[in-house]
Amino acid sequence: MANFNFNKVILGGRLTSDPELKTTQSGVQVTSFRLAVNRRGKDGETDFISVTAWRKTAEFITQFFRKGSSICITGSLQTRSWEGQDGQKRTVTEVQADEAFFVDSKSEAVVPSYNPYAAPAATAPKFEPLDDSEPLPF
Repeated sequence: MANFNFNKVILGGRLTSDPELKTTQSGVQVTSFRLAVNRRGKDGETDFISVTAWRKTAEFITQFFRKGSSICITGSLQTRSWEGQDGQKRTVTEVQADEAFFVDSKSEAVVPSYNPYAAPAATAPKFEPLDDSEPLPF
């Protein structure tokens, strides 16, 4: 049997608080926040999921999103453990965000998103209008 490992998370929800941009001692920017996500098919049931974003993704989120904002996050699930000051072992499972996207917009204007894996944007092809009185060229 082949070894199959796949860790991809896609979440859509609302921020529970304003995201705050912080910088680690090594100068890397980070933000952590909780995302309220309604359970599919379950009225009134909501999960509160911890999310961490790094570098440009963290900058993007803290610049454009506030408490209550709808957001779509893609990333991976990560579990980490540490020993607390009281000597007890602590474990947390959280999403490491790779991408962040706007979900709703007040207008039809193009809104920015941050995808570190995206290729440079291609320009749209230019089409010339056809005269309806002429037969189609094909």
